[in-house]
Amino acid sequence: MTPVPFRVRSRRPVRADTVSLTLEPVEGPCPSFLPGQFTMIYARGVGEIPISISGRTRAGGYLQTIRAVGAVSRALCHARRGDLVGVRGPYGTAWDVPAAAGMDVVVAAGGLGLAALRPVVRELVAHRSRYGRISLIVGTRAPMTLLYPRDLARWGHAGIDVQVTVDHPDHAWQGPVGLVTRLIDRIVFEPRRTAAFVCGPEVMMCAVADDLVRRGVSAARIVLSLERNMKCGVGRCGHCQLGPLLLCLDGPVVSYERAARLLAVKEL
Repeated sequence: MTPVPFRVRSRRPVRADTVSLTLEPVEGPCPSFLPGQFTMIYARGVGEIPISISGRTRAGGYLQTIRAVGAVSRALCHARRGDLVGVRGPYGTAWDVPAAAGMDVVVAAGGLGLAALRPVVRELVAHRSRYGRISLIVGTRAPMTLLYPRDLARWGHAGIDVQVTVDHPDHAWQGPVGLVTRLIDRIVFEPRRTAAFVCGPEVMMCAVADDLVRRGVSAARIVLSLERNMKCGVGRCGHCQLGPLLLCLDGPVVSYERAARLLAVKEL
């Protein structure tokens, strides 16, 4: 429960309300993490929030992408190079990318969900020959809110079918417009041998998962990253309870087979 001091090594604005911070421990090695896990980050004098780990830095620290939506996230977004923050973790379950070996893979991200899925795509690219067709479908509010455009370009050159849709196009946008589910018609996969990794707003994840199930993808091979009000990260406080699950321990990565009936209960 005691945060370890990490130093902000770099701060890169991603868009108007979002930044990517690289964090490195002040002392000792940085704990390893698995794709899908999160840390609890403490803004000194303000509070603590869970943030997905988006990658490992060259110096061995964490890359974490944060959107300013509350007091703690705003404080972290305003952190400067050299500032200290507190970090606990990593915590939670992970995306089981190796289990998809030999299958087609669909990665679906909505909004900031791409931050949690970035390590998944990097793992797929690093071991491209182990998988069948790989498709990444991304939905965002507007072209200027798209996360990691350089990564998306690199992944496309590495053999990933990258498709992006926006809700509000600008004058220069020539791609698809509308919900991310519309992109499912644009990708190729064999449903009976497909694994899917999905992260974004809850309504978006359910829509994508339901569409994939209707097309023949097994609910057991569709995994979501669920979000609730995590406070402790270690199963003590109960704030992140979703029915029988404590998402800091049993999640955030949960199969749709397990999550569907829980997400169907209003305000659970």
